[in-house]
Amino acid sequence: MKPIPYGRQHITQEDINAVVETLQSDFLTQGPKVAEFEEKFAAYVGAKYAVAVANGTAALHLCALALEVNENSRVITTPITFAASANCVRYCGGEVEFADIDPETGLLDIEKVRQKLESQPKGYYTGLIPVDFAGMPVNLEAFRNLADEYGLWIIEDACHAPGGYFTDSNGNKQKCGNGVYADLAIFSFHPVKHIATGEGGMITTNDPALYEKLLLLRTHGITRDPAKMRENHGGWYMEMQELGYNYRMPDMLTALGISQLTRADEGLQRRQEIAERYDLAFKNLENVKILNPAAYVQNSSANQIHAYHLYVIQVENRKELYDYLRTKNIFAQVHYIPVHLMPYYQDLGFRKDDFPLAEAYYEMCLSLPMYPSLTVEEQEYVIEKVISFVQSKS
Repeated sequence: MKPIPYGRQHITQEDINAVVETLQSDFLTQGPKVAEFEEKFAAYVGAKYAVAVANGTAALHLCALALEVNENSRVITTPITFAASANCVRYCGGEVEFADIDPETGLLDIEKVRQKLESQPKGYYTGLIPVDFAGMPVNLEAFRNLADEYGLWIIEDACHAPGGYFTDSNGNKQKCGNGVYADLAIFSFHPVKHIATGEGGMITTNDPALYEKLLLLRTHGITRDPAKMRENHGGWYMEMQELGYNYRMPDMLTALGISQLTRADEGLQRRQEIAERYDLAFKNLENVKILNPAAYVQNSSANQIHAYHLYVIQVENRKELYDYLRTKNIFAQVHYIPVHLMPYYQDLGFRKDDFPLAEAYYEMCLSLPMYPSLTVEEQEYVIEKVISFVQSKS
């Protein structure tokens, strides 16, 4: 069997043609494809505005800047995420705090967040960064109600979940990143994500003021809009009005993103089919726990509620299984090492046992191959090897 990674991009001839066409056009960056991608992506997730940026980490940084995170800010996020979800606060001088996870879903536990907020006077905390981990949408309606009670903003880290949604208390489908409950949301277009552009990211929002702020910060804090300038010396003139960054996304990558977006729903459906096959294979296996139980699904008639960036199982002999699968050319992965256990965060005072549920999850979690071009034959091979290993340990 050829190597089977945990995730990979799917590039078609149409994707290649779109990039080549852009390479042969007048613009490689700051051209019309950027605005086209932003418009189409905003429509896909149901948001009013979208801002294309260099990568998901840049998206998080710009969100923190736009929300004026500073040395007086204290922000709560989950320890089970990629480090950038927390690092964006540190980039701006703010303090990061964590709350433990719900062990059944791997998501930030809203009750643990509430306990943290109740332990301090109102105004002590500034914002929340919940993560749609593995593609399972956070119930942002509940987080919004909590945030409003304590005067907090919300950044939704939706990197794992384009196309995913949850059903709110009124029975409405709320797509990840639609801006209804979060002030800002971010996405990544890394090759293992649903939409792959190599590198790239997107910020979505329904707030026009935040949108304008993001556009300025994305390009060095510079504007060429005469209506916004303090002076105007002529057609060449531009003004740097804030300390911004070069976080632009080039046209050839946005062209790839536009092409990939046309297959987004198809890829999402394929991921769900793969997840269903895994579910069926493992549901009665005593020593394998499926991370996201069907009981979480709030509307059983609603398909596409879970975006399945990852398919995570939990097993007692995780390292042994990881090593065994590699000998069979199956390259599973671990998501994630708890952020608070990284040396940088330990140097800030976090310690082992601070978040026991996240740490217990980490000791057992393993992400199996999950991507639209994974064949049935390849998936059955993965399933066979996992079951063979687990049964040998029984």
